[in-house]
Formats: sequence, structure tokens, C-alpha cells
Amino acid sequence: MAASPPRWSEARARKFRQAAIAYLHVGLLYEASVWVLWQRGLMPQSRGPVALWLSFGAAITAFVVWGLWRWQHARFAQLIWLLHALRLPALIGGAFFADPARSIPPSFYLVALFIVLFNLWMLARAGFDV
Repeated sequence: MAASPPRWSEARARKFRQAAIAYLHVGLLYEASVWVLWQRGLMPQSRGPVALWLSFGAAITAFVVWGLWRWQHARFAQLIWLLHALRLPALIGGAFFADPARSIPPSFYLVALFIVLFNLWMLARAGFDV
């Protein structure tokens, strides 16, 4: 039997649903990015087949979206916020301190940084709002 979500106010429950939708969009962005990087030959062969990365990314995205939408637990949203925040150093490095010899332009990282910050805000609204 699945655990029922906590009895939040409708406004708080809406924040969890909005965080789930925002994370879905982030997941779609990452899936599309992997696909484009692979098509352009920028995915390292040492990291395994692209199908594995696409499958793994889709599974993570589905789990997080489902968890936010269904469980609506603040600790889950906080954990996802923390894990998602771990992406910031790489994005900041790529956007502002990129090696000019790299094939991926800094604008790619800058846009991803904006998207991740937006998603962190949506997760914070759900997980830290009391």
C-alpha cells in the first residue's frame, strides 16, 4: 500500500506539483542535451553508450517527478534540492571560467545554470516553505 501524501494546504500541495513540472522540464532539457552532445560527437566514449545515459536520465526524472507529485514530502524535495545544487560548480565553471579550447560554448552552461537555479527555487518553495 502506497503512503498517502501529507495533508498540506492546497497552496502547499500546488508548490509540490509545480516543482514536479519544473523538474520534468529540467529532465527533458538534460535528455535533449545528451542527445545533441552525442550527435555532435562530444560524449566521451569512456562513459558508456548513449542509450544507457538516456535511459538512466529518464528513469531518474520519472522517479523524481513522481515522488514530488505523489509523495509531497518536504524531506524528499530538500534531498532533490541538495543533489541538484551539486550541479552548480560545474555549470559556473563552464559558463564563466571555460577553457577556450573546449567544444561546448559557455552559453550552453550559462543557460543550464539559469534553468537549474529556477528549478532549485521551485524545489525550495516545495521543500522549505512551512
